[in-house]
Amino acid sequence: MNYLEVSEIVQDAAGRLFERHLRAAKEWFPHELVPWSRGRDSCSGEVRPAGVDLPPGVKSALWVGLLTEDNLPHYFHAIASVFPVDSVMGEWTRRWVAEEARHAIVMRDWISVTRALDLTALERARMRQVASGFDQETRGETIVDAVVYLALQEIATRIAHWNTGRHLDGTGAAMMRRVAADENLHFLFYRDLASALLQADPEAGMLAIDRQVTGFSMPGAGIVDFSRHASMIAAIGIYDFRVHYEEILVPVVLNHWRIETVSGLSSDGERARRHVLAHIARNGRVAERLNAVGPTRVDD
Repeated sequence: MNYLEVSEIVQDAAGRLFERHLRAAKEWFPHELVPWSRGRDSCSGEVRPAGVDLPPGVKSALWVGLLTEDNLPHYFHAIASVFPVDSVMGEWTRRWVAEEARHAIVMRDWISVTRALDLTALERARMRQVASGFDQETRGETIVDAVVYLALQEIATRIAHWNTGRHLDGTGAAMMRRVAADENLHFLFYRDLASALLQADPEAGMLAIDRQVTGFSMPGAGIVDFSRHASMIAAIGIYDFRVHYEEILVPVVLNHWRIETVSGLSSDGERARRHVLAHIARNGRVAERLNAVGPTRVDD
């Protein structure tokens, strides 16, 4: 299919999925999830204040999660630049960014009142992260690539936020569950949009799935010291090799997109299918071995 044909399919499917999203989305308010009574004034130049006592892996998950959410302006630009402003996808993207903006608000407010992280270091990291931008060129070659990548990263983010909340107190857990619920609805939109594109053009869909699954990286991978944080996040089991295989590759790529049963592929499409299936099988074998020795980073 050419660009116009893909755009037409995206618009048609997006219209239905956007209506479904609006029916499922629930209004919520970040200020209601923050324990404001635990807050206090900050003093200029103060030494790292005592806050909630969290394991290093949980602190890394909050750090990476918030800095990833902070880079929303760049994600919005990358998506919005692909679709006309007056299209259904343009409308969806504006709604999406409005919902996503709440995540950084509520996470930062909760971290600030609980002093879960060093707030000065966090702000310096935010400045570096947002000023550095986002390498959107690595996310794919086509609209189909973009949709597949967005589906994968939304579910990965939902899982990471949800699992982080399991290590926090009651207020923190409630806050992260609410954020994860948003991410899940966003995932469902992109997952089913990818399904529509795969059905309409199996070849383009399979090639995009191959590229995005085998080359997947989180949008926060550009954060300074990301590798160290990712290792600590994996060590505590918030997001590791097993989680990636069992909660993304199997349920989404194999069971929902059902790439093993897709028909109408050329030799290139068949080659892409074999490649991604081999990648998933290899991940499964590695995940099984690593389960016996503990969590391991996805890119190890």
